[in-house]
Amino acid sequence: RSALREPAQIEVELDRHWDRLHQGLSYYKPPSSSSAEKVKEKKDVAQPLKDFGLRISKLLSLDEQQSVQLLQCYLQEDYRGTRDSLKVVLKDERQSQALLLKIADYYYEERMCLLRCVLLLLTYFQDERHPYRAEYSDCVKKLEKDLVSKYQLQFESLFKAEAPTWETHGNLMTERQVSRWFLQCLREQSLLLEIIFLYYAYFEMNPSDLLNFTKMFKEQGFGLRQTNRHLVDKSMDALVDRIGYLSALILVEGMDIDFLHKCALEDCTDQHQFSSEMDQLLLTFGDIPHHAPVLLAWVLLRHTLRPDDTSPVIRRIGNTALQLGVFKYLSTMLKGLGVSGNNCTASTAKMCVYGLLSFVITSFEEESLQSSHLIDAACEVLSAPSLAEIFWELPNMGLGMILDSAVGMFPHKIGPLLQLLTALLSNKSTVKKVYNFLDKMSFYTQVYKHKSNDIVSNDDETLWRRQAPKLLYPLGTGQTNLWMPQGVLGQVMSPGEQGYVVRWEFSYSSWTLFTCEVEMLLHVVSTADVLAHCARVKPILDLVHKIISTDWTVSDCLLPLTSRIYMLLQRLTSVINPPVDVIASCVNCLSVLAARMPGKVWSSLHHTGFLPFASNPLTSMAQCISAEGMKAGNYGNLLVQIEQPRGEYAVTIAFLRLITTLVKGQLGSTQNKGLIPCVLLVLKEMLPTYHKWRYNTYGVRERIGEGVFPFAPSLQSLCIYSLANTEAGQAVVNIMGVGVDTIDVVLAAQPSSCGSEGPGQMLIQTVKLAFSVTNNVIRLKPPSDTVSPLEQALTQHGGHGNNLIVVLAKYIYHKHDPALPRLAIQLLKRLATEFLLGEWSCLHVVLDLIDSKQQGKYWCPPLLHRAGLAFLLALWQDRRDSAISVLRTKERFWENLTTPLFGTLTPPSDTTEPCVLETCAFVMKIIGLEIYYVVSGSLEQSLKDGLQKFSNARRYEYWSQYVKSLVCHVAEMEEEGICYFTEAQMLISAWRMLLILSTNHSDVMHLTEDSTNYRSMKYFPVICDFLFLLLSLLTTPTSAPCLRLGSMMATLLLILLKQWRRSPDILSPLSLILESVLQADQQLMERTKAKIFSALISVLQIQGLDGGDISQLPQLLLSVCETVKDEALALIDNMRHTSQLGDTVEDEDSMETDSPRGPQKDQRDGVCVLALHLAKELCRTDEDGEHWVSVMRKVPLLPSVLSAVELSLRMKRNLYFTEAALHLLLTLARTPQGAAAVAGAGVTQTICLPLLSVYEVSPNGTSQSFSRKSQDLACWPGVYRLCMSLMESLLKTLRYNFINEALDFVGVHQERILQCLNAVRTVQSLACLDEADHTVGFLLQLSSFCKEWQFHLPKLLRDVQVNLCYLCQTCTHLLHSKKMLHHYLQAKNGEALPPGPLPRTQRPTQTSTKEAAGGGEREEAEQKALLAVQCSLLKILSKTLATLQHFTPDCCQILLDQSMDLAEYSTLFVLSFTTPAFDPDVAPSFGTLLATINVSLSMLSEMEKKKEPILFVLLSNTNIEMINWCLPSRSLLMFTMENCFYVLISQAVRCLKDPSILPRDKQRLKQELSSELSTLLSSLSRHFRRGSPSSPASAILPSTQSKPPTPGSKASHEGQEPFIQLVQAFVRLVQR
Repeated sequence: RSALREPAQIEVELDRHWDRLHQGLSYYKPPSSSSAEKVKEKKDVAQPLKDFGLRISKLLSLDEQQSVQLLQCYLQEDYRGTRDSLKVVLKDERQSQALLLKIADYYYEERMCLLRCVLLLLTYFQDERHPYRAEYSDCVKKLEKDLVSKYQLQFESLFKAEAPTWETHGNLMTERQVSRWFLQCLREQSLLLEIIFLYYAYFEMNPSDLLNFTKMFKEQGFGLRQTNRHLVDKSMDALVDRIGYLSALILVEGMDIDFLHKCALEDCTDQHQFSSEMDQLLLTFGDIPHHAPVLLAWVLLRHTLRPDDTSPVIRRIGNTALQLGVFKYLSTMLKGLGVSGNNCTASTAKMCVYGLLSFVITSFEEESLQSSHLIDAACEVLSAPSLAEIFWELPNMGLGMILDSAVGMFPHKIGPLLQLLTALLSNKSTVKKVYNFLDKMSFYTQVYKHKSNDIVSNDDETLWRRQAPKLLYPLGTGQTNLWMPQGVLGQVMSPGEQGYVVRWEFSYSSWTLFTCEVEMLLHVVSTADVLAHCARVKPILDLVHKIISTDWTVSDCLLPLTSRIYMLLQRLTSVINPPVDVIASCVNCLSVLAARMPGKVWSSLHHTGFLPFASNPLTSMAQCISAEGMKAGNYGNLLVQIEQPRGEYAVTIAFLRLITTLVKGQLGSTQNKGLIPCVLLVLKEMLPTYHKWRYNTYGVRERIGEGVFPFAPSLQSLCIYSLANTEAGQAVVNIMGVGVDTIDVVLAAQPSSCGSEGPGQMLIQTVKLAFSVTNNVIRLKPPSDTVSPLEQALTQHGGHGNNLIVVLAKYIYHKHDPALPRLAIQLLKRLATEFLLGEWSCLHVVLDLIDSKQQGKYWCPPLLHRAGLAFLLALWQDRRDSAISVLRTKERFWENLTTPLFGTLTPPSDTTEPCVLETCAFVMKIIGLEIYYVVSGSLEQSLKDGLQKFSNARRYEYWSQYVKSLVCHVAEMEEEGICYFTEAQMLISAWRMLLILSTNHSDVMHLTEDSTNYRSMKYFPVICDFLFLLLSLLTTPTSAPCLRLGSMMATLLLILLKQWRRSPDILSPLSLILESVLQADQQLMERTKAKIFSALISVLQIQGLDGGDISQLPQLLLSVCETVKDEALALIDNMRHTSQLGDTVEDEDSMETDSPRGPQKDQRDGVCVLALHLAKELCRTDEDGEHWVSVMRKVPLLPSVLSAVELSLRMKRNLYFTEAALHLLLTLARTPQGAAAVAGAGVTQTICLPLLSVYEVSPNGTSQSFSRKSQDLACWPGVYRLCMSLMESLLKTLRYNFINEALDFVGVHQERILQCLNAVRTVQSLACLDEADHTVGFLLQLSSFCKEWQFHLPKLLRDVQVNLCYLCQTCTHLLHSKKMLHHYLQAKNGEALPPGPLPRTQRPTQTSTKEAAGGGEREEAEQKALLAVQCSLLKILSKTLATLQHFTPDCCQILLDQSMDLAEYSTLFVLSFTTPAFDPDVAPSFGTLLATINVSLSMLSEMEKKKEPILFVLLSNTNIEMINWCLPSRSLLMFTMENCFYVLISQAVRCLKDPSILPRDKQRLKQELSSELSTLLSSLSRHFRRGSPSSPASAILPSTQSKPPTPGSKASHEGQEPFIQLVQAFVRLVQR
């Protein structure tokens, strides 16, 4: 399995090695004298390896240089020894010979892997589902030119190769090695042909190539005339057959039968080519079976292209193909190629044969073909699920004609139809089709020797009619039967030797017929007719088995059949010669039934006598184990008397599957007792001996081996005891002792190139099961003083290296199934922990070395003490759990381990034993690893006590001081050179790791504790020490090691600051450090600079929480602004440079030297971005602009930043920089001074037009361009939103001074603005809603300048007004219909869910029902998403209404001023009072505004019912902005209602005063509004009596006309609410 996962990695590997794939096996060259000389001249290879490489070259006849490379690769990847053992092996002749043979096997596998890579590329290069399809496709394009011609030559050379001899290849080339070489030769031939076949499945074959292949295969006898055929033995037959199969398939594929069929259907046969030379060549075919499909395909080709002049030739070739048994050959071939699935070759072969058979059946009469073998071949083809689906799509064409023919002979011949239908069952939909197909049959075919008296016929005897009804089965009364009604007509098909074949036409269900067939078999079970009836019932049982395996839901309909299986099993197993195939089919059906209803199957099966049973009640374990009084049942007799002598085990395989299913089915205790005899039969009679039985078929032994295990992991006490104490356990040990080498040999002998099937895979599965069972037995066996025979067998030491533990350990070298090495390691770990720590174990020695009590008895040298701790650290680092679990529970282990941390070290300047520093570092690292990997609740109490003692003894302060003095010493002595810098760095790193862990594990490390809502002052000295360290390290700019240490410390400072919420004066030292860092070498300091910026940002944020002035502000501002300016200018230079040179500067291998400062990388944590954020924090702190104004006069910050932003927007690059720059500008724009500075610097020119580059406007006005992603992610739409906010802020602050720029902006981006307002209807992602919110916010500010807007952009103003009205309607509808909104979020916007996992504190505790917990978590996340979207919609709605208020007449003015010019204001809402529809064609109306008020009021009432805000409760885990939105939500609803009433009244009065509106409509308006508003007023009255807050108009959004009272004051009373009074006055007006 490849470790490469990224597509880019795959692409690089393919580019690097495609030439080797192209060369194929010719990559490996023969030996040459020049190559041998080059090997001798090599200086970098040891002489023994050179000599051994030459021996490899001799044995394998391989190029000398490649032989040495092969040896090096083998030593790196497959050698299982050490460097020292290799030296011994190379010197010892016997061992070196064994190594040579292993390398030969490795070489053979390398050759196969090379070809398998090409096969893999051809398998997936057109598969759209494959993750690397594009990379594979590119590689195949490079390979395809002459791949086949190269591989064809390699195939021919392999076919003609002379076998090696000891004279040519050395004395190691024994008879056995020659046989191994020839096996490899056949494997490579097979794989080369497989590649060629797959190639031609995708690419067309030229007629000349087809002719060449035909000549070559004929000459070679399709693989049978091997040059070395005298070396073929029985084990190689499958490979030779496979070569023949693939040769035939290549020729059939080359004739392109599918295209021929298409030409015939479209009557354009001239497009297909016909070769006379090929025709003459094929006339000589016909002497071997492999010719059959080629001749059949050629018959089709001649018949289609030369229909007139070749009929005798066609007949002769066709007869030859039939005599060779072409259809039998095809079914055998498809079985031999393997099961389709992951096996692309088998799937492609089936597709090829499918096309061949379809055309054959279409072209020739079925009677002229071998129908029984044809059906077998069709069934093999249709077993591929994809082909079965194609069949059902076109059931009347091609192979569908076979189905029609089979229906025509049903039920006289029952097998063919059922065989086909069984093959066609591929999924649940096909089950329904097959069931219904058989349930509604309309023809019933019978054969009559003579015409009976109750039948009359017409004159020519072609039509019969039944004069009386007839029962079709001679069964007793009351039993299921089938009637043929009176008057039924029958077509006489073929009167001949067998009699009259009559097809009666009447409707019946085949399922009833099948029940009758089973009943008939039960009746004739003891007669001579039993075999004939068994042949009819077996296909029925196989069909039932496939149906219930594929779709269990149909099982109820099949109950009449499945309920009779038990009686069938009882009767058939008790006859003298039981029909084993039918019995196996019965048991297979019961296995599927047992998976769903084990209790029912067991109770019915228990009475049949089929299963083993106990003749006496079982009372004790001893009685069970002895098997006293147990009988083998009918199955046991059948195994011994029938299956073992024959060597066929269909019933046994089915029996094992059934018992496994029953044991897993969790039966009751009584039923489980009944299963004991079955389990014992397997454990005592089958498991120990099954490998000695006789087998006729290769692979059956492995299948039985796979089956004898799965019941055991149910681990009843009986199984555990049997496996631990009887010969069954030894059998399991023998299976595990097979070893990795044997598995490799079995896998190598498999003919198939696909690694997912075959005896090798079954053997691996068996060994895995043996490991699993043994693991569980050792884990669950009861504790005992004596060692069980199983444990003895596992741990015994054999002579000559035959140690089972060694065999088990070598499974780590197994490469085919990753689960096998894992299971082996688990067993070895379990064996290691099951036995006590030995007296002479090295762990005991180490424990003695660190034992503090032993120190009085002897003096342990520091180096020895260090070595012991280094050993312990290695155990923790490599996660040696067996050893760690023993050590951590040892008495006083943690106390002894931590002893060095409580000592007092000599000052760094006097240190004479630097290894003591390493000793302390090792202890810190072990403690850190233990805390990191072990859940805090599971830590050993002694370790917790030690950490508490460490804290109480003020060791944090001690070690902080010591590390501080050590760093100072290092910094001072750096120029002179310090002899123990490595040890010092190790201690500093370990102390840093311990402090990082303390931030997340404060409960056990006791460095921090909560005190008056702040972190304890224990942190303070530690942070101060680290600041001192940073000053010491980073003010020594010439020393690279010191700077690296300084960078490490800066990271730690960041982590500590995040955990600390106090605000000591640490800005001074940080400012000094920043000054020093900015003056140091920029390349060395790049990362450190970024960390210092981050630390300053954290400190400023902390101080922002605490308040207070900052004395360092002027100097910090100056330094940071200088940095921002320099970085921005460098960014501009870089962008201009790269735009001139294209992408060459980005190329790692570029020779360009003129690039200024190298390519600038835009990173979230880059210096430039962090400097901008720091500048933002500093400007925010300096609210009145006392300092930043003067600094920006000195430093041209804004021009450089704006220039860089403009260029970045145009090139759509530097996303993080652009975002950070806009945040800085936004912060400045919130104050008058800042806004004036930003506007004066030309911000509009910077962003207005370049901003067009960052988004796309859909040409048809749809919302496709709007993001469904989270609004928290950095993205270009986010940049657009920031720009919109900046414009809003500048306009809000500068008012008339910025109106022209604002109108320019809205004019340039009008399309995006209008689409954004429309998009809310279709995209409810938070990102889209956020953009809509920003857009409406900007329009709200702009709406204050209606007259200017009307003058400059009248059409846009009208479009915005219309779109805002529609937006109001959309928001109202979505807020009203929560179910619909929830549906939209689920169907369209899965991304609207909050990204990432829940915060750590809120994660649900793990329970046994993980699915339930996961479901609840998902539901909560969906609820949060819904509430977040509702909040956004409400916010947009409130701003929309506030904006519309500016577009409608002033209420007081229109009510009081009779001469007001109404033409100034457009009618925004139409005269209609229906509920708003979610339809863009329905115009917004007064009904929309009334619905908005109703929705707001209902949401308000809903919130009042809760004791606390529901949004606040549910969104407590989300970000702070959401919480801020939830808190004022009641006030926001009041504000929404207030604006809505205002717009409603204003628009209503405008309509009432409008002379163009009919009086009838005005009267209706008055009536409707009077009724609706009166109802609303009464609802509001009830609401205000409960004390609701009033509108926060001045707090959140721009004020309405009336100033709101404060919440909770007396003014909140209903009579005093100004907008209520306004509504009441309006109601009185319309009621006049």
